[in-house]
Amino acid sequence: MKRSSLVLLSAGVVAGSLLSISLLKLLELSSSSSSKTSSKSRKWVLFWRKEPPSKSASEIASHFPIKGYGGVGFEDEIIEEHLTRNIQFLGLESQLQVHKAFVVVIGLGGVGSHAAAMLLRSGVGKLRVVDFDQVSLSSLNRHAVATRADVGLPKALCLKEHFARIFPECVVDARVQMFDPRSEAELLGDTPDFVLDCIDNIDTKVFLLASCVRRGLKVISATGAGARADPTRIRVADLRESSNDPLSRSVRYRLRREYGIESGITVVFSLERPKSKLLPFKGPEGEESNPSDYQVVPGFRVRIIPVLGTIPAIFGQVMASYVITNLAGMQVDLEPIVRLDVEHYGMLHQRLIEREELLFGTSEAVEVDKEEVAYIVRDLWRGRSARNQDSRDVGRGMWNSMKNLTLTRWDLTRPPTISNLVLLTFSEAEKHEETPLEEIKDREPAYFATVTAILARAERDFFT
Repeated sequence: MKRSSLVLLSAGVVAGSLLSISLLKLLELSSSSSSKTSSKSRKWVLFWRKEPPSKSASEIASHFPIKGYGGVGFEDEIIEEHLTRNIQFLGLESQLQVHKAFVVVIGLGGVGSHAAAMLLRSGVGKLRVVDFDQVSLSSLNRHAVATRADVGLPKALCLKEHFARIFPECVVDARVQMFDPRSEAELLGDTPDFVLDCIDNIDTKVFLLASCVRRGLKVISATGAGARADPTRIRVADLRESSNDPLSRSVRYRLRREYGIESGITVVFSLERPKSKLLPFKGPEGEESNPSDYQVVPGFRVRIIPVLGTIPAIFGQVMASYVITNLAGMQVDLEPIVRLDVEHYGMLHQRLIEREELLFGTSEAVEVDKEEVAYIVRDLWRGRSARNQDSRDVGRGMWNSMKNLTLTRWDLTRPPTISNLVLLTFSEAEKHEETPLEEIKDREPAYFATVTAILARAERDFFT
C-alpha cells in the first residue's frame, strides 16, 4: 500500500513538473512566432496594461475563460499556473480583486522589498515602489531580491528589474524619490487601494501615516524589526496596542501630539524587547563622532542597529499577507493583543461560577474550564467589555479593567457554554440579565448583531 502511494505521489510530481516545462516551452515557441500574433488571439490582458507585456503569451491556448474586471480574466495558461495556488485558496473572483489592486510600497529595505516581492508574486496588478536610497553590500543580508551585481543601483530600480523576470504582467512604477510634503501628492496620487509604510525614519513615517489618514487611504505600517530574533512574537494590531518598541512609542506620541491621531492605523510589531541599541557612530578614522555631522538628509538616522535578516523579511511577509487577504475580501481574525495571565482567567472563571449560583442557585451548568475562559476573554472579547470593544485600555490599563469585568450568559435560557458567554462590566451584566434579548435586539440592533456574530464564530470554532 505504501509503495503504491509513493508511486502515485512520484507520478504526480513528475506530471506537475512536465506541465510546467511544457508551458514554458510553449512560451518560448510563441515568442519566436510573435510576429504572427493577431489582436484577436491576445487572451491575457491585465487591467493595468493595455497590451500584454510581450506577445509571446498570447498564442498559448486558452482554457480559463472566466472574465473579470472590464473583460479581464485569467485566460493565459502561464498566468493561471503562476496563480493557481492563490486561486485555489482565495477563489477566482477574490484573486481578480487582488489583480485589480494598485498598491504603494514606500521604503524598500529588508521589510519593504519582501512585502513588495510577495505582493507581486500574488498577482497584484500595479505596484508603485518608492525609495531614494541605493542597494549596499550591507543590505544583502535582508533584501528580498538584490544581488552583489545590484550594489549601487537605486533600490526602486533594482526591484523593477527583478520583478520583470518574476511577474512581468504587473505594472511596476519605480520611484527613486523621498516621501516628503513636496512629493506627497505625486506618490500617493491615483488613489491606491493600499499603502505599505516600510520606512525606518520617524519624521518621514509620521508624515506618511498622517497623510494616509487625511486622504482616507488604507495603510499598514512596520515598526522596528531590528535587534530582534523571535519570529513567534510578531503581531498585527492597532497602533495603540503596540508595545516594547521604541519606534512605535515615538510614532504614537508624535501622531497624537502633531495630528491628533490616536488609533485607526494597523501596524506590524514585535512583542520582543530589542536585544541591542543603536551602535555608536564612528567617523572615517574609526573615532566616535557626532552622527548629525554625517547626515546626507537632515533627520535621517546614520547610526546602525544590528539586524538579523530573517526578522525584517518576516515583517514584510506579514504585511503582504495582511494586504492580500484584505484586497481579496477574506476575513482573517487577528490574534488579539491581550496581556493577561492565568490568574486573571482563573478569577473570571470563579466569578462565572459565583454568578451562576447567584442567578440560578447552582453552578452545575458551568462546564467551561479555565482554558476555555481564556479563549472567550482573549479571542472573542479581546479582554474588553462586549459593549466597549473600542476601549483603548492596553497593558496595565487592561489589567486594571479586569477588576470590573465578569462573564455572564448572553441568552439566559441557554446554558453557559463557550458560544453563550459575554464579557461585561458588573453593572452592564446586571442590566443585561434584567433585559429580554428581544428588547436588546429591537433597541440596539447593531450591538445585538455584533455579539451574535462573535458568538456564532465561537460556535463554528468549537462545535463544527
